[in-house]
Amino acid sequence: MKTKFTIYHISMIALAVVLNLIGGQIALMLKLPIYLDSMGTMFIAAVYGPFYGMLPSLLSGLILGITVDMYSLYYAPVGIFLGLLAGFVWRKKQDKRWWFFLGALMISVPTSFLSALITAYLFGGITSSGSTFFVQLLAKTPLGLTMSCFVVQVITDYIDRMITLLFVAALLKKLPTSLLHNLKRHAER
Repeated sequence: MKTKFTIYHISMIALAVVLNLIGGQIALMLKLPIYLDSMGTMFIAAVYGPFYGMLPSLLSGLILGITVDMYSLYYAPVGIFLGLLAGFVWRKKQDKRWWFFLGALMISVPTSFLSALITAYLFGGITSSGSTFFVQLLAKTPLGLTMSCFVVQVITDYIDRMITLLFVAALLKKLPTSLLHNLKRHAER
């Protein structure tokens, strides 16, 4: 099937990039141990699926990396992978409370592994994130640097993904049905 971008796709992806940038900047400025930089990505993944879900993170990573936070460039593959996984998770969404816990886990573990490798091997466990403090604290234990990065990433990513999934679910519930219908209709093209 040939993928066709419509004006809906372009405008919604642009909105998602802005959501990612704003969320990421809030977390960065407040030195939060979570990231809040994937809300737009998850929204697009929920509406349009895995392929489109990868785009907002790629664009956000490039923009942030060039303008404000160079670390974002290195983590762009994590965001792309997150968008892909989120698209698949949203396709299997169920209207059960436990789905959010499982969905956050299914997205967090693989992306945390990739993120931990980048953090440990490229940056020695030190990044602009507020979770760096916890990584450095745990690195002095028998866990070592790489495992400390993974443990902290899983915990912070899980919390971040849970917040993001709940935010996107609430946003989808609040959208007018006519707008949601238009978005979903264009997703099938």
